Amino acid sequence: MKNGKVRVLVVDDSAYNRRTIIRFLQEMEGVEVVGYAVNGEEGLRKVFDLKPDLITLDLEMPRMDGFSFLRILMQNRPTPVIVVSARADDQNVFRALEFGAVEFVAKPSAQISPELFNIRDDLVRKVCEVAGADMKKVLGRAAGTAGGAAGEYKGVVRKGQRLAGKKGAPPRFEAVVIGASTGGPPALQAIFSAIQHRPGIRFAVSQHMPPGFTHAFAERLNKFTALDVKEAENGDLFAPDRVLIAPGGKNLVFRRLGEDIVAQVVDPSPDQRYTPSVDVMFRSASEIFGSSLLGVVLTGMGNDGARGARLINDRGGCVIAESEETSVVFGMPKEAIATGSIDRVVPLNGICREIFRRCGV
Repeated sequence: MKNGKVRVLVVDDSAYNRRTIIRFLQEMEGVEVVGYAVNGEEGLRKVFDLKPDLITLDLEMPRMDGFSFLRILMQNRPTPVIVVSARADDQNVFRALEFGAVEFVAKPSAQISPELFNIRDDLVRKVCEVAGADMKKVLGRAAGTAGGAAGEYKGVVRKGQRLAGKKGAPPRFEAVVIGASTGGPPALQAIFSAIQHRPGIRFAVSQHMPPGFTHAFAERLNKFTALDVKEAENGDLFAPDRVLIAPGGKNLVFRRLGEDIVAQVVDPSPDQRYTPSVDVMFRSASEIFGSSLLGVVLTGMGNDGARGARLINDRGGCVIAESEETSVVFGMPKEAIATGSIDRVVPLNGICREIFRRCGV
């Protein structure tokens, strides 16, 4: 950064999108747009000439697409990247995160609409978050090697392996609720891909994500794990060996229905800054499960999850947090730790093992 400003390069082949993104960025205090490019080839040249602190990137471009751009960029000059993608390209977004992108926002539509204001707010917030991301940690997650994660995860929860507890005993915790933001999707994929048997535990996730992307994210996670992963819908049974993903832009809560526990998808309050809310999910789950709830706070900016962690702790449950050593952004874990409600701080490569150790399965 020069003169305390985040220097941004905008790479997009659409003139409308470039103008819109540049206008949003120019309205931000502490941000300077140092240039733009209309394709990946031009973008790479300007990266080496201008040395930006952050890049916004379209994925579908002529001559060189965003994936080729990301691959070359990360090999030669790793720089934080925010993908600006249409919702129709949601699967491509998660592929881009695997290539080393840090975050994404929904691409502005081609028409003037109130949606543009939501996109602006999301872009502004994520520029502030991503500018300080540690690219070594980002690339470690993208490669599945953060803290040795890839090699260690696969041996953590093999079928038939017991890490703690007595044979045949019920799990110490009936449900695990996980909150994450920036850097979360690769971390969640690493955790759930480690689970290759069905341990009889419920999982729920609130990952800060815009509407329209969480369905594809759930489908993607479902391919890597023995658990059943889906985007939560009203009335979904919160059952053992199921992972419910809170829908983007909404909140996930739970209620009892006879002997069952079911999901409810609710609108956020007008003053809620982050969606889906980790605090809201943690609070609701703690009311249902009490001392049989395990919370996990992963990487992310802000303090979402801190109040919820305290509630879980107050009701006799347990909360663990990702350590600074592997967090792409050590905001959410740090704030949760500051409450004094965290039982243990664990690097990413140890979180899956810690979950199963504490659940006794």
